[in-house]
Amino acid sequence: MIVEKYIRKLVEAELKGSDNFLVEVLIRSGNRIFVFIDSDTEVIVDDCVSLSRHIEGQLDRDEEDFELMVSSAGLDKPFSQLRQYRKYLNKKVDIQLNENEKITAILTDISEEEIAFKKLTRKQKSKAAVESPEQRLPLSDIKETKPAIHFGK
Repeated sequence: MIVEKYIRKLVEAELKGSDNFLVEVLIRSGNRIFVFIDSDTEVIVDDCVSLSRHIEGQLDRDEEDFELMVSSAGLDKPFSQLRQYRKYLNKKVDIQLNENEKITAILTDISEEEIAFKKLTRKQKSKAAVESPEQRLPLSDIKETKPAIHFGK
């Protein structure tokens, strides 16, 4: 059986020294391996291809068959590391609190214990969002944070 810890070690060694970093490794039934990476700048397809080839080169299909998918973390995956929060400093994020309140905000600061943000609200007839004064929130109060995806003009 392919072990998550081994895949994690392979990925972290390969990404060391680059601006890419490991977000998550999932191993599902049938040795389906999912590796999600992110970057301080951007993840490009070549990064995923190169990492996939590296992992495949370290595993033996004759010994144990597997399916491998290497991908960027994507806009739909919640942040799991402070490094992802740092990437989105001064950008829009959607924050869901533990009690399920949802906030769209501009992320202004991040520390080991909390984030700072300016909540965005819309006036009834205005199309432009208004920023509130900066607020702080302990990370322990946050259920998940994702990049804000909003379509419009």
